[in-house]
Amino acid sequence: MSKHIIPHHYQISKSDRIASNQHNAFLLWFTGLSGSGKSTIANLVEKALFEQGIKTYSLDGDNIRKGINNDLTFAPEDRTENIRRIAEVSNLMIDAGLVVLAAFVSPYKKDRENIRTIVKDVNFVEIYVNTSVEECERRDVKGLYKKARAGEIKNMTGISAPYEAPEQPDIEVKTENESIEDSVKRIVNYITPKLQLTNE
Repeated sequence: MSKHIIPHHYQISKSDRIASNQHNAFLLWFTGLSGSGKSTIANLVEKALFEQGIKTYSLDGDNIRKGINNDLTFAPEDRTENIRRIAEVSNLMIDAGLVVLAAFVSPYKKDRENIRTIVKDVNFVEIYVNTSVEECERRDVKGLYKKARAGEIKNMTGISAPYEAPEQPDIEVKTENESIEDSVKRIVNYITPKLQLTNE
């Protein structure tokens, strides 16, 4: 099938879109346990960027699992495919000139490395929202941990499925020791130089 696909050469390039937007495009990938605060922090980072005129888009379980990935389960092989598809969608959005914010548990190191390969290392910022499973379970915003303990949810990361924490994330946020406001400010400060266009 792939041998019959002939690439079309578009008139508008990624460089053109980036120049028009007046900022670079890349992916901010928020990883951590369910209830760690990934989506909350990602949403506030997006708000801060949007207020600066940065063109953004957020991806999370709500807009991915209900649409493009609604055929996938939470079994390990489906989790891998879930992340692969999100990475490919993110890559298209980067090509469109956007700063993409993706908040997903993404428990496996190999899957996160695959994201880096798909979008290219220079376009990937890994943000580890480091919150203990005890704290996540105490918060249990969506009631998932309670269901997992009752056996209603299988393959629950941190309970019945593993989470492989990043060893060298670009940014590590420890929500039990740092306020959300400080976390957001630190992330925005980190990526601000990355947003800047060069004269090259």
